[in-house]
Amino acid sequence: MPTETLTAERILEATEEVLRRYGPAKATVVDVARVLGVSHGSVYRHFRTKAALREAVTHRWLTRAEVALAELIETSDQPAAEKLRAWFAGLFEAKRHKAGDDPELFATYGVLIDEASGVVEQHIDALVGQVREIVEEGVRKGEFTAPDPDATARALFSATAHFHDPAYAPEWQRPTTEAEFDAVLDLLLRGLRA
Repeated sequence: MPTETLTAERILEATEEVLRRYGPAKATVVDVARVLGVSHGSVYRHFRTKAALREAVTHRWLTRAEVALAELIETSDQPAAEKLRAWFAGLFEAKRHKAGDDPELFATYGVLIDEASGVVEQHIDALVGQVREIVEEGVRKGEFTAPDPDATARALFSATAHFHDPAYAPEWQRPTTEAEFDAVLDLLLRGLRA
């Protein structure tokens, strides 16, 4: 029976499985290789170091949210205020699902994110860039007043951190969280309206 070609994507999938099973402190490249049925040298041909592998799996995990949110921007013909609300709701829902659906892996990524600060900074920049696109669209259409769309996007992202920063994950299941989210978004959108 022919074996599947070893690809970076297969390695990342196996790494995610190993991290879920053993956690970041105990997971090794040898464990990943064992799951794939290859030597650890084969894994190292794709990822030069264990740190590079961990950074790649973190990047992959964070990029999933970026892609889904980018699709929301591209496919929506809503007014900018509704698009911005939907974007932040999508981000909040994605983070909440990651925390609630797979708490072991979410905790693991909390550790990995601390190790891969460059990946996290890129992720935040990408997300802020998406918010900036919506703000710029709102300004062009006369819906928003924002003399500096980049600063506005960063302020919006910071003001909503309670609903997407993993540090707040334990609070996301409280019964009042949805109402708090809506109140914050209402306030921010009122401040943006032209």
